Amino acid sequence: MNDQDLPLSGLLVIDMCQFLSGPYASLRLQDLGARVIKIERPGAGDLSRSLYLSDTEIGGDSTIFHAINRSKESLALDLKNSDDLASLKRLLTSADVVLQNFRPGVIERIGLSYDSVRELNPRIVYASITGYGNSGPWVDRPGQDLLAQARSGVMWLNGDDDQGPVPFGLAVADMLAGSNVAQGVLAALVRRGVTGTGAHVETSLLESMVDFQFEVLTTHLNDGQRLPKRSEFRSAHAYLSAPYGVYPTADGYIAVAMTPIGKLGKLLELDALTNYSDPGSWFSDRDAIKKSLAEHLATHTTDHWLAILEPADIWCAKVLSWPELMASEGFKVLDMLQTVTREDGVSIQTTRSPLRINGRRAQTHRAAPKIGEQSSTIREEFGL
Repeated sequence: MNDQDLPLSGLLVIDMCQFLSGPYASLRLQDLGARVIKIERPGAGDLSRSLYLSDTEIGGDSTIFHAINRSKESLALDLKNSDDLASLKRLLTSADVVLQNFRPGVIERIGLSYDSVRELNPRIVYASITGYGNSGPWVDRPGQDLLAQARSGVMWLNGDDDQGPVPFGLAVADMLAGSNVAQGVLAALVRRGVTGTGAHVETSLLESMVDFQFEVLTTHLNDGQRLPKRSEFRSAHAYLSAPYGVYPTADGYIAVAMTPIGKLGKLLELDALTNYSDPGSWFSDRDAIKKSLAEHLATHTTDHWLAILEPADIWCAKVLSWPELMASEGFKVLDMLQTVTREDGVSIQTTRSPLRINGRRAQTHRAAPKIGEQSSTIREEFGL
């Protein structure tokens, strides 16, 4: 797909963010065709350059930095330096979108609040991400993913009932906040196309985590505010009845979703399940049903059970490892991987955009930039 075919082609995004939430938003905008200029501190750059998920680094930077900053440009500016700050303000007069995830109060001290930037560029779409909003007792606390998960209540939905709070194995608060901001930016750009004026889009890690739980929180708020009750055995969802869960088989694992217990018992020839004709018992006897099912499924292979359940349209799936996923035709047909490179020999295999526009998925070829890699060309282009 030619970059000119993408819906945000021609738009300029200035990303002043670090770590994951803001850069995830600008990555989505970049995948839709926008040009993203990343503002980094001279010398140190984005702190996520040294945020290692493992002991793997590529070209001196962490894999996470490469994954989330592919195809962006880097302009090194010291925002404590008056000349560099003036250069950034000149650049913002040409921008369509600016993203920032400083702690509340910092951006105002720099002189780049929404009101200040709007005076420079009334058409700007300005996006802010914080940890917990702009007021309240947590406003100055670190807006970090695990801490936002901890404060959101979401950890009591994962794992079995006796495990205590269980966090997600991904930075879900960061990525959800970035996704929400990207949606807000796109809506504000549509509005700007009608009115000619920009807008200030705001969210926080906590707001995004609350929204993430909208289904179960709505249940909690309207059924006497009962707390979620996870299964004691093979829990996969605190609010769903048996058989919902993941079960070991003779050679792996199988996931079984919402299914009438009686029907499942007949298909599997498991008489113990045929006694549960009342759907209410699928909740009240959830653990007993799951234990019977687990013992039975462990007697044969995953493929054996799939051959029985899938033709009957039972919602089930083999639990795949990453190598199994990537070897599968279902993954290959999506063409979700790409290799991006840089002039200094850096080459990294990473994911592609999850979006298809007019039937085609955008692809990029340039790896994440070195600190200030495009500084001289950007300064010349914009007269900085």
